[in-house]
Amino acid sequence: MPVHCIPGIHYVGQLHENSLLRVALEQITEGQLQFVRLEEQFDTVLLGRGSERRAFHIHAGKEEMRESLRRQFPKDTLAVDQLMRLMKEAARHTPLLACLKMMPLWLVRFLMKMKLLDRISCVFGLASSSHSHQMAKLTQNKDLTALSSYFFYGAPPRDSSFLINVLFLHHYKRGAYYPRGGASEFAFHIIPVIRKAGGAVLVRAPVQRVLVNKEGTTYGVTVRKGQEEVEVMAPVVISDAGIFNTFQKFLPKEIQTTPEIQSLLGLVRHGMGSFLVFVGLDGSKEDLGIVSTNFWMYKHNDLDQLMEHYSSLSREEVVGNIPMMFLTFPSAKDPTSSIRQPGKSCMTLLTMAKYEWFEEWKDTKLNKRGPEYEDLKMSMARELLDWALEIFPQLHDKIVFMDAATPLSNMHYLGASCGEMYGAEHNVARFSPDVVAKIRPETPVKGLYLTGQDVFCNGMAGALHGGLLCASALLSPKIYIDLLQLKKELKRKTARKKA
Repeated sequence: MPVHCIPGIHYVGQLHENSLLRVALEQITEGQLQFVRLEEQFDTVLLGRGSERRAFHIHAGKEEMRESLRRQFPKDTLAVDQLMRLMKEAARHTPLLACLKMMPLWLVRFLMKMKLLDRISCVFGLASSSHSHQMAKLTQNKDLTALSSYFFYGAPPRDSSFLINVLFLHHYKRGAYYPRGGASEFAFHIIPVIRKAGGAVLVRAPVQRVLVNKEGTTYGVTVRKGQEEVEVMAPVVISDAGIFNTFQKFLPKEIQTTPEIQSLLGLVRHGMGSFLVFVGLDGSKEDLGIVSTNFWMYKHNDLDQLMEHYSSLSREEVVGNIPMMFLTFPSAKDPTSSIRQPGKSCMTLLTMAKYEWFEEWKDTKLNKRGPEYEDLKMSMARELLDWALEIFPQLHDKIVFMDAATPLSNMHYLGASCGEMYGAEHNVARFSPDVVAKIRPETPVKGLYLTGQDVFCNGMAGALHGGLLCASALLSPKIYIDLLQLKKELKRKTARKKA
């Protein structure tokens, strides 16, 4: 029996009972989407290799996350306490960033001109601060500094926002979760709700163009059906294809070149591409001794130097020099995996990869890209696999399948413009108040809106908040207030039941 490797979401946080994210997901799936809570030690960070390797463990829990870090860094307990305090402040005030996207731009400009934003909250300063710069104020411990930004997404710590990195950590403070049945369960349970509301979900109907009339108002899209284009009329078009695809691919040329569109595109850059390896294993979770804990692995603890050097490599220099990797066993997280694939398991390995390394083959077709492409792809895959086997040597003779996905694979399957899976680059400039306010759901084209990761930030939670912001722009800002009121009512009901 072939092994089915599960792509997509690796784990999600902030899904504890009656959290805002959980309440929102229950609304759009009518409570049908179920999650499995992972072990309290949900992540392990490995710095260095061989005899130099050091393991650090990230624990969930309102107090346990801080206490476990204090135990692992006994000489830096003050720095840990300060980091946790800033993390809490950041999480508490992040909704103010969303407010910038809902305020009139003139009001945001006024608040910036009068230097009032920093008086309102520290979150704006944290958002526009380099992570490395902020951590240098707290500690000189390179291991702790690396641990504070161990989620890689393409931008090195010195070029990334302190706020975004600590929000990633805070996201899992109350536990890490995995969708029961795998990532496809999101679509499986959301689609019936869309249909119930009178909507339709079309597959194998890729959008070709956004239709815009002479007055500059959108009135629908064209989709490809077989060899022909079909017009789908709509008074409003919402694009989750990302800012680059929406503005550079789908809009008519004469609108793409307008100063308003070019100004928005000038605020952001393409994110770095990703490279994934899917490995099928012969054996159950118990047979193989694999775990639901995720592993983030770096060759050393200077993440700025490590990432900047990696990004500077030419295609010929990549193999043998991959400095970071994420390792996870999706089948070990999902209790239904043993039912769907008895006696089989899967492992996913992930690193970042520049689109330019594979650009030569951008016009070739899937599975027909030629021997040079396959050699590069599989050489990188074998390098990551060898690294994984250093941690799990018992898997050596259990591998029954291996394949890899490059930035070109992301372009094919995700429609990513340069193979990025996290949308526009998450550099520190993107989270300055000015850019935060300007990149919003409304676009210069009347009737055309943006949603998803590029509106807020990356990941499932970031994309969902992008959707909420878009719905607020279209319908009413009261949507967020309604969700918060529903959350409070559910918490009251839960408290009454427990009383």
